[in-house]
Amino acid sequence: MSDTVSLAPFSARLLTWFDVHGRHDLPWQHPRTPYRVWVSEVMLQQTQVATVIDYFNRFMERFPRLEDLAAASIDEVLALWSGLGYYARARNLHAAARVMAQQGIPETLAHWLALPGVGSSTAAAIMAQAFDEPATILDGNVKRVIARHAGIDTPIEQSATVQALYQVAKEYTPDARFADYTQAIMDLGATCCTRTQPECGRCPVAEDCVARQTDRVDALPARRRRVTVPTRAGTFYLIQDSARRVLLVRRPPTGIWGGLWCLPEPESLPSWAAEGPALADECPTLDFQHRFTHFILSATVLRLRLDAEDVQALPPEETCWLDLVEYRQDMIQLGLPKPIQRLLMTEALEVVCPHMPREPDRAGKPSEGQSGTA
Repeated sequence: MSDTVSLAPFSARLLTWFDVHGRHDLPWQHPRTPYRVWVSEVMLQQTQVATVIDYFNRFMERFPRLEDLAAASIDEVLALWSGLGYYARARNLHAAARVMAQQGIPETLAHWLALPGVGSSTAAAIMAQAFDEPATILDGNVKRVIARHAGIDTPIEQSATVQALYQVAKEYTPDARFADYTQAIMDLGATCCTRTQPECGRCPVAEDCVARQTDRVDALPARRRRVTVPTRAGTFYLIQDSARRVLLVRRPPTGIWGGLWCLPEPESLPSWAAEGPALADECPTLDFQHRFTHFILSATVLRLRLDAEDVQALPPEETCWLDLVEYRQDMIQLGLPKPIQRLLMTEALEVVCPHMPREPDRAGKPSEGQSGTA
């Protein structure tokens, strides 16, 4: 093995690698404006680049300027965010856009940190990527790279570990090319120093990597023992009127699927519904499972019919009726949780094409990829 004293600094080797192997064509890099960088960094919180790209492009097509986002309704924002998960990010993004529309786009780390949904690593990434200012980032990819290279072997969830990682990351940050360096270290973690099957043979900083030297690449970063994810039962109602429109209710602004439109749950129905004729035609319909970060939702969906007099009795606040024909034709855009969206699309297909066979249990399968919580 080479004498580590003769090696170039960590940042120099990484930047040389980045110039050849780094990602230079990400959509938020062209142009790399503060607005576009900010939106991308919020989307990238706990979500992979490959997932974010399409969402970002659609978002920029609809909201090309900060002013467009600030002027939009929260429903428009959540509709474009649907399926990306962690919906608090969308609500915070919208709230921050309205603040910036009044006060201007921040140019300092402290002012970015004052905005909703912007934490220390996100603020640092924005300062480096958008303004080429010195900043130390510590997202999931960077934590993994630093933990392995420096041999930090305490559980990554501990605050003391995070502080140790931050100190090393700060020491590794160069005196110039801050935008390139932050992208480079994220790229290294995403494409080379991956969680499983890392490609140490092409890593530019492998020669003095402690994890590689001590055969602990697979063991680092260390984590606490994983706890079995519990399953929670839930009940939703697919309520239709005589025109087969579906009743939706807006969920509370915080918590699971916060601010999204959803099928009503028993506790969200008015008291008259539990006593009136609305429940007379109750019968089972599609069930589904959906995996969140900390639990699996196993949902039972019951179909109900409402008579005309019952429809008139519904409170207008935070409720709406969805026309399945228009929804199937993409004429209506609402922020809906992904499993509810799938279920309604299946139901809409039966309304538009009643003789076509039902798609095979799409709504009953656990959703793949990153799913959101509060």
